Amino acid sequence: MNKENIIAGVDEVGRGCLFGPVFAGAVILSKLNAKKLKEEGLNDSKLLSHKKRAYLVPLIKSLSTGWGLGQASPNEIDKHGIRRATEIAMIRAIEKLSNLPNLILVDGNLPLSLWKGEQRNIVKGDIKFAEISAASVLAKESRDSLIKHLASLFPQYGLEKNVGYGTKRHIEALKLHGPTNLHRISFLKNIRKRNF
Repeated sequence: MNKENIIAGVDEVGRGCLFGPVFAGAVILSKLNAKKLKEEGLNDSKLLSHKKRAYLVPLIKSLSTGWGLGQASPNEIDKHGIRRATEIAMIRAIEKLSNLPNLILVDGNLPLSLWKGEQRNIVKGDIKFAEISAASVLAKESRDSLIKHLASLFPQYGLEKNVGYGTKRHIEALKLHGPTNLHRISFLKNIRKRNF
């Protein structure tokens, strides 16, 4: 693959969570392998079951020309804000690629300001481009796996089911027990006013 043809899809997961890091994935695919993955059911990770995503992860890794994962911690989210932290996670994912792309396809309409190369922002790109869908699936499965592992350390928050999102049980547990060192304190202002 020539340098000028290296295109990576980039997507994030966990942006709206109350707990844990935000994750990003970056994936480079040939046209042939993008088609193969689509035929295997690749789509936006939010539209796929855990079982389907788990099936696709090894296929994505084996069929991609390169893939990378990055994350930004709750501390970085609180320090920089979620938008900047998401960009940091995306840059970290891109930097893990064996070949740096000269064009990235980013899901959504917000430019990746930390990326100095060429980029295209694509609304609903995780449905339209296999590279972005694949990045979404890798990031989602990796993040969910981490949060479910951490759930055993913090059983009261129901993390094994909500993977860090603000469900009723999660919010009630926050009111009762307060936040952990892995909660995004900047996300808890409205809840904090009510109780802790």
